[in-house]
Amino acid sequence: MKRLAHMIGTSLVLMMAAVLGQAQAQGSIKIVTSWPIQGSMIPEGTAMKQAVDLAVKHYGGSVAGMKVEVVNRDDASPTTGSWDGTVEAEIAQKAVADPDVMVYLGTYNSGAAKVSMPITNKAGLVQISPANTYPGLTKEGFGAGEPKVYRPSGHVNYFRAFPADDIQGSSAAAWAKCLGFKKVYVLDDRQLYGKGIADVFVASAKKLGMEIVGHDGVESADVDFRALLTKVKASGADLVYGGFVIDSGGVQILQQMKALGLFEQKVKFMGPDGLYSPALVEQATPAAANDNVYVTFAAVPPDKLPTEVGKRFYKDYLETYKAEPIGWAMYAYQSAIVALEAIKKVGKKDRAAILDAVRQTKDFEGVTGKFSFDANGDTNRTDMVGWMVKDSKFVYAAGISADMQCK
Repeated sequence: MKRLAHMIGTSLVLMMAAVLGQAQAQGSIKIVTSWPIQGSMIPEGTAMKQAVDLAVKHYGGSVAGMKVEVVNRDDASPTTGSWDGTVEAEIAQKAVADPDVMVYLGTYNSGAAKVSMPITNKAGLVQISPANTYPGLTKEGFGAGEPKVYRPSGHVNYFRAFPADDIQGSSAAAWAKCLGFKKVYVLDDRQLYGKGIADVFVASAKKLGMEIVGHDGVESADVDFRALLTKVKASGADLVYGGFVIDSGGVQILQQMKALGLFEQKVKFMGPDGLYSPALVEQATPAAANDNVYVTFAAVPPDKLPTEVGKRFYKDYLETYKAEPIGWAMYAYQSAIVALEAIKKVGKKDRAAILDAVRQTKDFEGVTGKFSFDANGDTNRTDMVGWMVKDSKFVYAAGISADMQCK
């Protein structure tokens, strides 16, 4: 019996050693995140980071015996506080050069994605965006050579699990018409995202019979838009549509619309999901934003997410961080769990296999419902919601779509 016990004990020790040896051989994997986490983007960038951390926590901090390390990078310039192409390129180059990096979660700004996508594509590193919505990153017909220019390998390595701006911009135009607006003055920040969605809105609004009384681009470095807004005021517009993000001029536009009396003349403002953040209200001031601002975003309120995945995300985020998940946090979480599930499926440190597993994502249970990636890396979902600022916060206004029927 003693000999048998000794043999069993020895076997257990050998098995434990084998398991430990396998875990040590697997080591750890890294997920690199890249978006601005400074200046006006601190609330949004921090919420997205926390959402990714929560996703890793939900997987127990490891996948397939490998510890998951999240490496957070800030692609904003310390000088301007906004995303910077040189900084983004450096982050992407360091990521692809590190053999432990299996996933690149980025970027927030579509213009930044143009920089990192070719870098990650050449390296065969999967890139999943938590926020890019410019259609040309994945779809033809928007910019010269797009999207092939971002795919030097000839293969798709970039994915996004939310609708792009061809859906958002046309839905916003339909909603504007249903709200009764007839004359629209369009402004944009001349960046890939802002101008891209503004152009989609213009084309859709014209098809719906609305009058575009003007369309101007502004530089995000400018802070004085009074001369331009005086022109807007004289145009007879009843709506200003602004293609902006928080740090590219949208805040100042609202402040100066208020100062010049446009809101008193019943002119309203509508913007895209890049402005869906409490920071917009805080920085533009509630006096300017309340009852004057409409924003579109690709999800229902976080506390109304319909799936078990969404409910768990909301509940645990609230309990962990003692705050509501804002803006793109839910899609940062969704991007992370897509990546983690792919790594789990592959079971080893293998970029090519993980990329292929993400490509094969079908009927994935996400925060807003099941979705699949198409051949271009886009989701098959078209969720879109209209919001309005009331009592200093964003409140749900309507489910919207390009073919919505006005009541």
